[in-house]
Amino acid sequence: MANTSLNQEQLVTNTSLRAFDIRQISTILLRRRFLILGISCTVMSIAGLLAVIHKPSYQSSMQILVSSNLGDSQSSDMPRGVNNDLTSSNPQTDYAAQMKLMLSSKLIEKAVDSLRPYYPDITLEDIKGKNQEDEKAPLEVTQVGVRTGVNQVFSKVYEVSFKDADPLKAKRVIQALQKVYQDYNIEQQKKRLNKEISLINARLPKIKKEVSQAEQNLEDFRRKHNLLDPEVESKIVVQSLTDTHKQLQSTRAQLQDVQTRYKSLEQKTAISFRLSQSSRYQSLLNEIQQTEQALAKERLRYTDESPTVEELERQRKSQQKLLEQELQSLKQEAPIDSTEKASLTQGQMAEINPQLAQELIQLQATAQGLSANEQSLAQSEQQLRAKLRKYPSLILEYNRLLPAVENNRKILEQLLETQQSLGLKIPQGGYDWQVLGESDLETSTSDNRLFILLGGAIAGPILGVAVALTWGMFSYAIYSAQELQKLTNLRLLGSVPNLKPRRAQKRLPMSLQERHYLTPSLVEADSWLPYHETLDMVYQNIQILKYPFTFKSLMLTSAGSGEGKTTLSLGLAASAAHMHRRVLLIDGNLRYPRLHKTLKLSNDWGLSLLLLDETNTRVQDYIQPIHPAIDILTAGPTPEDTVKLLSSQRMKELLELFEQIYDLVLIDAPPILNTVDGRILAAFCNGIIMVGRIGQVNQNELTQATGILSQLNLIGIVANDIY
Repeated sequence: MANTSLNQEQLVTNTSLRAFDIRQISTILLRRRFLILGISCTVMSIAGLLAVIHKPSYQSSMQILVSSNLGDSQSSDMPRGVNNDLTSSNPQTDYAAQMKLMLSSKLIEKAVDSLRPYYPDITLEDIKGKNQEDEKAPLEVTQVGVRTGVNQVFSKVYEVSFKDADPLKAKRVIQALQKVYQDYNIEQQKKRLNKEISLINARLPKIKKEVSQAEQNLEDFRRKHNLLDPEVESKIVVQSLTDTHKQLQSTRAQLQDVQTRYKSLEQKTAISFRLSQSSRYQSLLNEIQQTEQALAKERLRYTDESPTVEELERQRKSQQKLLEQELQSLKQEAPIDSTEKASLTQGQMAEINPQLAQELIQLQATAQGLSANEQSLAQSEQQLRAKLRKYPSLILEYNRLLPAVENNRKILEQLLETQQSLGLKIPQGGYDWQVLGESDLETSTSDNRLFILLGGAIAGPILGVAVALTWGMFSYAIYSAQELQKLTNLRLLGSVPNLKPRRAQKRLPMSLQERHYLTPSLVEADSWLPYHETLDMVYQNIQILKYPFTFKSLMLTSAGSGEGKTTLSLGLAASAAHMHRRVLLIDGNLRYPRLHKTLKLSNDWGLSLLLLDETNTRVQDYIQPIHPAIDILTAGPTPEDTVKLLSSQRMKELLELFEQIYDLVLIDAPPILNTVDGRILAAFCNGIIMVGRIGQVNQNELTQATGILSQLNLIGIVANDIY
């Protein structure tokens, strides 16, 4: 019975559909070769039919060079306004208009009138065609292309061609059109040139007036603002402003340095003044001087170790300490007051150092000079900035006036040059139509039959390949065993080639004793057993999964029909028999049985009747042997309710009985997605094997099928029909 706990690592996960892989093109083309062959034959047959019914025709043609003399005479520097009046702004549009003019009814009607002496019944439709846009019109005008490298550039040469069954008529029509085109060209040249000269003569007074007005406006601007070029003068002002700003910054830095030095010197002078006014400081200073004098006298008499000298040394140090304390006390007093500052400024302190007083007076004078210079530079900077703010509007107005003068002068000069050049080119005019050459009288186009056949031979295979690739891209089919395994996340048990039963295939090997007991019917059925080494590999891979135990019952199923389950079931049965196993193969597809048709066995009795039989009839009476080691239980007649029979207790008991009798029970089950029968049988088996035919199995269907069986004992998948 089924063991749902086995091989849980093989459960299928939801996998998104994979995009088309370009590496599968060769596989798709190989599998759709018959479709490609059919489409190719159909297309080539149609091409052959068209070649047979094709009627020969004759063509006469001429080439006309359309050149614009007026465009060549005008310089590329011609002002835009003049060009718009004389010619179109798009030369390609003019050339396209010339081609339409060649096909105009007005010109073709003149050619028809000249041909009436030869063909009295000729009409405009006989040359131009019934519909102006008819692709099969007898008269065609095409632009000749010139290939430059990989690109094709259209030239100024047009080919006028006319097709007709009468070669002489084709020749005469082209000759008539040639004369009409030349006459029309000469007439239009004169009209167009006269029109252009009139346009220029009408434009000249207006341009002269505009030039005079523009020059007057520019002159008034310069007089009003007293300048020639505001852009140049604005640059000079900007440079002056930059220099003034740098000088102002330098002056301010110098002034700040002088002020700092002045404050420091003022503080030193104030301290010197206070020291001279302090009686205690002066007294201590006198005492130190007296002590040093006494010390100098004693050292002349005694050594430094003398008690008198040592006493004087201590007295001097004590006096110096008191002097330092007095100095610190004077420094920590309040800053210099206004009275002291005035005295310092006026030089009334005779007690201070004269050098300090002189330096203080010099710094004060320097600071006053720098301050005056700073004010002057700041005022100059403000004036320059105010002047600079006026220049943007002046420059804007100047840039508007100057181009107007230059452009109008240029237009006037070119108009005068054009007027002179047009007067010299009256014989030539605008567009010139020159006939370059005329084809021979006998130009047959009946050789198109060969091109039709060749086109069909080329287009047929191309169309077939395109259809096959399109089908492969949008069918979501799987084209490789690796893709099959990757999509389902199942163990790939093997890849089997095409195993359609054929009598020419190799017969299953058996011993001489087994051949002795074979009946003619058994030999006939045995000859249909497929045999291939890959089947033995698949069978061994299945056995390895449960080693050292073996699967007693295996169900082979697929997502849809036509996957090759029946053939693969027979192949696995043959491989098991080859390895000395007794095998029972059951056709579990009660609705659409196929096993008996493949083996050419009777289906009058089988699984359906065995499930309905409640008597004690022997099971072996329903089984048909096809090989000494292989027995077959066909599906039997189709019952009314297959679900009821397959889900019955009888089915479960029969399968348990078969597992006891045989070494391996194989069930050829119906597809999972079509009916519920396969899902019922899956619950009774030890293992479930999915079969997928490469090139046919659909990704969506395969994902759904493996998802349904994921909770059962799904042991792996076999890729069928591998090339």
